[in-house]
Amino acid sequence: MKELRSKKRMASEDKANTRLERQSAPTLQNWKEPSGKKGKTLKHDVSLDCGWGRLFFAHTFRKNEKLLALMQEERVDHRDIAFYVRDPHVLISLAPDALFLDPSHTYRMWLSRYQASQESSKSFFVRRVTKKTDLHDIERIYRERGSVPPTSEAVWKNRKSKKLIFLVVEEVSTGKVVGSVLGVDHVECFRDPEGGSSLWSLVVDTQAPLPGVGTVLVRYLCEYFLARGRNFMDLSVMHNNEGAIALYENLNFERIPVFCVKRKNSINEQLYTPRESHHHALNPYALIIVNEAKRRGIQVHVIDEELPLFELTFGGRSILCRESLSDYTNAISYYICDDKRLSRKILRAAGLTVPAQRDAASQEANEAFLRLHERVVVKPLNGEQGRGISVDIQNPEALRSAIKRARSVCEEVLLEEYVHGEDLRMVVINYELVAAAIRKPAEIVGDGTLTIKTLIQKQSRKRAAATGGESTIPLDSETERCIEQAGYTMSSVLPVNERVQVRKTANLHTGGTIHDVTDRVHPKLREAAEVAAKALRIPVTGLDFIVPDIESETYCIIEANERPGLENHAPQPTAERFVDMLFPETAMKREDPS
Repeated sequence: MKELRSKKRMASEDKANTRLERQSAPTLQNWKEPSGKKGKTLKHDVSLDCGWGRLFFAHTFRKNEKLLALMQEERVDHRDIAFYVRDPHVLISLAPDALFLDPSHTYRMWLSRYQASQESSKSFFVRRVTKKTDLHDIERIYRERGSVPPTSEAVWKNRKSKKLIFLVVEEVSTGKVVGSVLGVDHVECFRDPEGGSSLWSLVVDTQAPLPGVGTVLVRYLCEYFLARGRNFMDLSVMHNNEGAIALYENLNFERIPVFCVKRKNSINEQLYTPRESHHHALNPYALIIVNEAKRRGIQVHVIDEELPLFELTFGGRSILCRESLSDYTNAISYYICDDKRLSRKILRAAGLTVPAQRDAASQEANEAFLRLHERVVVKPLNGEQGRGISVDIQNPEALRSAIKRARSVCEEVLLEEYVHGEDLRMVVINYELVAAAIRKPAEIVGDGTLTIKTLIQKQSRKRAAATGGESTIPLDSETERCIEQAGYTMSSVLPVNERVQVRKTANLHTGGTIHDVTDRVHPKLREAAEVAAKALRIPVTGLDFIVPDIESETYCIIEANERPGLENHAPQPTAERFVDMLFPETAMKREDPS
């Protein structure tokens, strides 16, 4: 009986503590200005430059007018955030044409309830920014995610700061930076008597082969602030970011009634303007062009979402597009690129380097070609998105299977010399190179517990989420062949940090990843790409090169694509250059400083 009373008393105390904790949220209506701790009073009118914009701690402002005046000084290409706004409706009423209520949720981790993981990660290492190369990696990941990156100056200046904690996470096996996060210590910033902290700008490389990057970063910050005696850690997350919300709730974050207010600007435009219902079904390759056209005042008429086919109209002139394929690409140029045999012939006649090739014929002739080159590629004569292609075929049995697979896409099949090297996609628009990226085949990394099949499924879901469903890893006979060639089966458990390529083709649609190298390609490669586009007489094309090194002038052109995916090449201005080509008069208006 005594034990039962004790348990009831403890439960009652827990509830009372919970009520007190909830009441301590600084934006609730019962909030009162605290007197401070250890003789130090709360700082007023506090803003913090985070590199991507200023973070205003709105509850430290005694007058909304002062906060509004500072928010109206927002710099171009930055995004300021007012957090802990007690009466957002009142603040917005002062300038409804300039401010809006951010459609985000606020989550809180009571650090006294934080439960550390029982297993430490053997795949990742979290650290502060320590190297200048970290700055480039952080910017790259932010841009891949479509976020405003912090300036390199701000990150480097605050690398040892107690207020701003810029962290990166790197893979143990490769040393590659695959994520970043910013922690803010409220006690250091404005002597917060509530003992708070917050998490901002959690970004993870969309192409990181290992899961759990975000979890590692969030846990690190929780433990960092817990060790410094902080009581809670808050964060703001967009209401429709289901993946991030699931991560936070899985770690026992709780929603609290806290609001953000932002300025209406071009960066935030999609958050406060209505979306046209007939545009939401477009795939990312069409949407990037449609959004750029709309930004310039070009009229968009979507004819068919699934194809996707749309018409752009400006100044009485209309152009029909299917993603990056437009009226500017004539039927002959399209036919040449679609026929891999013909496009290779034209490229070779232009003095460009191409691989040896022949039509698949009798088994005897096919095997003779294999013996001559030892390793071959089998591809359908017509096809796209990597369908029916088998790479690095090394024996007659695999050759027969590959030809059969290719014939399921197109009856005519080509055998091609296998060229070893990096897969380089070069995007040429209006006969000028706009973007270059190394494409890497789908890869998994072992954790010592999961089977290869499970790892593929997890990586495939991750790639699909990062690309709007465009990139997935097929569980088919070609994937099984690649795994067997590596010495494993689908049911094998891959050792910790062991890497296996589960496809040989680097196509995005079969789970491949893409890494921007535009500023690093050798001038000879740039020249070869532009010569190839002119030889094929196609104004927009994606050329697939195989190169031993992107900074070398040696290359081999594998094929040309008449409808390259422009969305894959962020942060390069592919959509901008495409619309420049279609409507050059809008480019002049956009670039006119007046």
